[in-house]
Amino acid sequence: MTEMYQLDVASAATSASLEKTHPGGKYVRKASEFMHFVGTDRFPAEAGRYHLYVSMACPWAAGVLSALYLKGLEKVISVSVVHPTWQRTRPDDPNDKHNGWVFRNPGDAPLSNALGFGKFDCDDACVPDPVFGAETLRDVYEAGGAKLFKFSTPLLLDKKTKTIVNNESSQLLRMFNSAFNDFAEHPEVDLFPEAQEAALESFNDFIYPDINDGVYKCGFAKSQEAYEEAMVALFAALDRVEAHLATSRYLTDAPQGLTWIDLRLYHTLVRFDPVYHTYFHTNLKRIEADYPNLLGFVRDVWQTFEGVRRATNIKHFVEHYYSSHPVLNTYAIVPMSRGPDLTVPHGRAPNVDAPTTLQGHDAADTTVVTTASAKDVQLPRGSLGAATPGSAAGDAVPQADVGAGAA
Repeated sequence: MTEMYQLDVASAATSASLEKTHPGGKYVRKASEFMHFVGTDRFPAEAGRYHLYVSMACPWAAGVLSALYLKGLEKVISVSVVHPTWQRTRPDDPNDKHNGWVFRNPGDAPLSNALGFGKFDCDDACVPDPVFGAETLRDVYEAGGAKLFKFSTPLLLDKKTKTIVNNESSQLLRMFNSAFNDFAEHPEVDLFPEAQEAALESFNDFIYPDINDGVYKCGFAKSQEAYEEAMVALFAALDRVEAHLATSRYLTDAPQGLTWIDLRLYHTLVRFDPVYHTYFHTNLKRIEADYPNLLGFVRDVWQTFEGVRRATNIKHFVEHYYSSHPVLNTYAIVPMSRGPDLTVPHGRAPNVDAPTTLQGHDAADTTVVTTASAKDVQLPRGSLGAATPGSAAGDAVPQADVGAGAA
């Protein structure tokens, strides 16, 4: 479900054109194009048949990759990892301004941003495309029959038919949870426990629109009013989860602890201080300084679950945001801070014994704290003016003004 936001560095948008793409200045995600499922006649569950494309920078893709590791699917589904810095995907066409994900081999020459600033190495996390030998993720989409101008990660491809299966992260999470259990090393891991389904959906009703997508609504807003509305909703939601996690180790009392909604919350929170706080102007509070329970939760998940830790590449996500949008950061200057030290003991509960599986969650009160209203969010004087809480949006992702995209 992910797309990283792309801006056209060659031309400024008019207010009329902005109103079409950002009504009222609000950021609205584009819907995913491919929503097929593995486990059907067309796409049967088979080991070695499918290939996953991810960006380690993208929280949606990182969540899906976490699920792949937690389930033990590395020998079942192969993976490619794009370079974190966007490049022109059609550099020989002066009329095609699209910037997006590209493939590189470890040790290749460093990449600069679209204006030639910065140098970002091709490290060992980069994994090129073995299916088409593509240079860009756009090439994969076009080879796989894409019609929409949205080239996002995660993306699951059927290698046998060279067909795109799915690029919606929420559906890929559910697919990886059960569709490949016959081949998984850890089929017992259940990120979608049936007994907690109602509670998980209740959390998702506000965590997705106000936190996961909320940071993007702040960072890619194109009016002051839209930004302030998203900010109030974001921090009301963070305050709500902070209060809940004061009495619960994870979001629900699921027997194995970690669930798909915990994963999605984690991958937003781990990016919050090093990226979103500054880059997306979500600077009312910091996780490290102002949210002790959210901070403990992030450290707990990172320390306890090896699969999540493996899918957390701080270098990639910091470099991506600060190097890929020249309109927002012309010279690709990357802040020195990488956020809170995740190795500090989390102090939330006795550690889980089997870090590669989901076990050991101690039951706790999981009553959902009533959501805060706009007046409950304490805003510094003169910082925001009058704002109202944002409303929930659909489950889609952005992609460019330079072509289409958002991460």
